[in-house]
Amino acid sequence: MMTWLLFAALLWYSWIILNRWWAWQRMPQSDVRVTFLPHTSVTVIIPVRNEARRIQALLHDLDRQNYPKQLLEVLVVDDHSDDDTVALVQEYGSSAGLPIRLIQLNNYVQQQGKKAAVQLGVAQAKGELLVFTDGDCRVGEEWLRSYAFLYESEQPYFISGPVCFSPTLTHFERMQLVEFASLIGIGGASIAIGKPNMCNGANLAYTKRIFEEVGGFSGNEQIASGDDEFLLHKVDKLYPGKVIFLKNPKAMVYTEARKTLVSFIQQRVRWASKWKSYQNAGVQLVALCVFLINFLLFLAIPLVLTGNLPVGMFLAAYAIKFAVDYLFLKLILSFMRRPDYLWYVLPLQFVYIPYVVFTGIYGLLGRYRWKGRTIRTP
Repeated sequence: MMTWLLFAALLWYSWIILNRWWAWQRMPQSDVRVTFLPHTSVTVIIPVRNEARRIQALLHDLDRQNYPKQLLEVLVVDDHSDDDTVALVQEYGSSAGLPIRLIQLNNYVQQQGKKAAVQLGVAQAKGELLVFTDGDCRVGEEWLRSYAFLYESEQPYFISGPVCFSPTLTHFERMQLVEFASLIGIGGASIAIGKPNMCNGANLAYTKRIFEEVGGFSGNEQIASGDDEFLLHKVDKLYPGKVIFLKNPKAMVYTEARKTLVSFIQQRVRWASKWKSYQNAGVQLVALCVFLINFLLFLAIPLVLTGNLPVGMFLAAYAIKFAVDYLFLKLILSFMRRPDYLWYVLPLQFVYIPYVVFTGIYGLLGRYRWKGRTIRTP
C-alpha cells in the first residue's frame, strides 16, 4: 500500500514540476527595447522595520535607476523601528537626487506589521504603478525600466518579479539559494500557465486601482504573512490572465540568505503559516502535493530500515524526485546566472524532506519570531 501511495504521489509531483518546466521554457523573456522611453509614473514602496544596516544601500540603488526622476517617487514606510532606520532614511533623503518620503506607521494608524505598512504606502502613493521591495534588498539600474516596459506593452494588473540571493555566500546560504530558486521558478511558471500560486513581496508591482478594487488585504488581515500571495490570488480570481511574471534578469532583486539555521526555520515557518488560509483549490492542491511527497519520502526511511519497504523501491523514489528537481532547477539557476550552484541539488535532497515536513506542520500549528516580534499563527 505504501509503495503504491508513494509512487502515485511521485507521479503527481512529477507532472506538476515538469509542466512548470515546460511552461518556463516557453515563457518569453521581457527584454526592454533600447529605444524605450517610459511614461508611467512609478511609486516605489518599501515597508521597513529595523533595516538600519541595509536601507541606505537600497536607496542608493534607487537613486541610480535608469528612469526619469520626474516620474518617480520613493515611499519608505517605517513599521515601528527601534534602531536607526528612520534617522538614516532622513539623512539620505536630505541629499538624494530623487524624492524620498518617509512615512511612520504610528503617525497614521494603530496597527503594526507589514500589511499595515503596505496599505498605508498604497494610500499615500501618487504613482500609477506601485512597485514593492524590502529594505534589505538591492536592485540593478534597469529594475524600474523593466517593470515599466512590461506594464506599458502588456497592461497587466499584477506583476511578479524574480528574486535571488546575493552572491557572497557560504555553503549553507548556497543551499538556501537553490531551494529559493525552486520557489521563484514554480511561482513564475505557474503564472505562465494561468495558475498563479506564489510570488515574493520583495519584487512585485500592481496598480493602486486594482488594490482598491479587490479590497486590499480584506479577509486576511489577521495573517501576518501573505501581503503578496493573497493579493495575487484575489487579482487572478477577478481578472484571469492579468497577472504576469517579469522574466528578465535585469529586473532581479537581490536579498540576503538567512545566516543561521534558526532564522532560516523561522522565516520558512512564517511563509508556511499562510498555506491553510488559501482560498484557491488549485493553489491548495499544489501545496498539498509538495508536502505529501516529502512526507511520504520521510516516512519511507524507517520503513526501509525495518524491511517494510524494498530498498530498490526506496532508491527509485528518491532518484525520480532528484531527476525531476534537477531538470527544473537547471533551468531556473541558469536564468538566475547561478548555474554553478546546481550540484547543491544533491545534498539539498537529504535535508529538504525533513525540513518541508517540519515547517509545514509547525507553520500550521505553532508560532514564530520575526523582526523582534512573536507571532502566533491563527
